[in-house]
Amino acid sequence: MTKIITVGLGDRAYAIHVGKDLLAQAAALLQPFARGPVPVVTDRHVADIHLKRLLDAMAAAGLDARPIIMPPGEGSKSFAGLETLTSQLLDMEISRGGLIVAFGGGVIGDLTGFAAGVLKRGVAFAQVPTTLLAQVDSSVGGKTGINTRQGKNLVGMFHQPRLVIADTTLLSTLPRRELLAGYAEVVKYGALGDAAFFEWLEQNGPLALEGDSAAMVHAVAHSCQMKADIVARDEHEKGDRALLNLGHTFGHALEALTGYSDRMLHGEGVAIGMALAANLSVRLGLAPQEDAMRLVRHLKAVGLPSAISDIPGPRPDARSLMAAMGHDKKVADGKINFILLRGLGKAFVTANVPADALEDVLKV
Repeated sequence: MTKIITVGLGDRAYAIHVGKDLLAQAAALLQPFARGPVPVVTDRHVADIHLKRLLDAMAAAGLDARPIIMPPGEGSKSFAGLETLTSQLLDMEISRGGLIVAFGGGVIGDLTGFAAGVLKRGVAFAQVPTTLLAQVDSSVGGKTGINTRQGKNLVGMFHQPRLVIADTTLLSTLPRRELLAGYAEVVKYGALGDAAFFEWLEQNGPLALEGDSAAMVHAVAHSCQMKADIVARDEHEKGDRALLNLGHTFGHALEALTGYSDRMLHGEGVAIGMALAANLSVRLGLAPQEDAMRLVRHLKAVGLPSAISDIPGPRPDARSLMAAMGHDKKVADGKINFILLRGLGKAFVTANVPADALEDVLKV
């Protein structure tokens, strides 16, 4: 059964379709927005496994689908990658009334969305995310961007998609580690704002990860609904939307100090970051220790890391992590904004974190 969630942004509202085997229906869903050539931006890994089915479906519907295959990995999410992609899009003579399809994980979605936003001062695009991380997080909400040597996503813009198609069947081809990294973002939704959903995940999350289709569709749809509600209230992250960064201030610093390498995936950084945020909340007397223990227990139960010591290789030290946090996008007026917990499902934003308490948590 397909679930449809609406991101309520007035005349820019759009639907998120979540369900099994949606790739076969993708052409019909994309058709109302297509004008002329329809570039399908993907990477080599996704192209090898899934691209033919999408292109065949689009051709059968009479759409002029034209693939653009980028190198896989964060390296494509750069000024060089943006130049390569926009050049190819311009060579295809895409009009301002056209549609560009992002078919891949978060890197492809962020890069394609940014390219669409700047191309001819704004071209429509659709997200067809192929990873769990992208389905529940980066494909929804219109954040686009590229990385620079100074950090991740420091150059970008808000450019909302016209449509999101989350086919949970595509997740069956993900490596286990990639699936788990995406699941960390699912756990985040329960931890930040829905204790009942967190409790559901404790019981059903392992089933979803082992291939239970109904459980996975529910996990993805509920996560998307929570994000859609927050984005509709706070599109440009002036208030509630910052809660979606639970675990990310720590996680981004860990990613930077591990060189954005295979030592730690983004979702693994978020998992560790959530555990650190929970532990810091307990240390500051804000949250019950049992709630922090439940969060860590669930992360461990599914196989996610929950401590800095879980990262292979040299351990990033506390002072270096604190310095890296100072370069985060969430720094305002020289202060780091942290998302902490008053308990599971009760996240809030604060810049009032004593440096000694932060350092102590990072040393554990």
